[in-house]
Amino acid sequence: MDELRKRRTVLDDLDTEFSFYRRMLHGRMDLLSFEIRRRSGEETRSLIEALPQILADGIDGPSRNSIPRDLPLTLPDLGGNGNRSIDRVLGDDFLAHLPSLEDDELEEIQAALTEAERKISNQRRSVYNVHDQINAEITRRYREGLVDATDLFDEQ
Repeated sequence: MDELRKRRTVLDDLDTEFSFYRRMLHGRMDLLSFEIRRRSGEETRSLIEALPQILADGIDGPSRNSIPRDLPLTLPDLGGNGNRSIDRVLGDDFLAHLPSLEDDELEEIQAALTEAERKISNQRRSVYNVHDQINAEITRRYREGLVDATDLFDEQ
């Protein structure tokens, strides 16, 4: 049973990491999307004027297909930081050069961010699937009396 709990803890840590990456990607995607809209004339505000709203709500508003839950306020332990493809995508300093980038460069960056977000979301979904399987196994063991229900109180 302890092994299942340890695995669940590892999955929780992975979920926190993937959630962090998704938030970072979505922030960049929202800023980039705003700039593309501004250049096309759909938006009249400057990026600086719109920044508080973009960071608070994102372009698509506050209900961004998220699962409501408490999010940690500290950064997750990102072991190997800088070595993964997501780190390279997030490490791109395009935001500092946004006004000077050509439209085709914006499209390339948007495609890279979208692809990275798709990959992270798929990995996160896999974590949820395994997490659900572990919870189902723990529930089965308690239901069938294979472990003592008083162990639940020992977890806290």
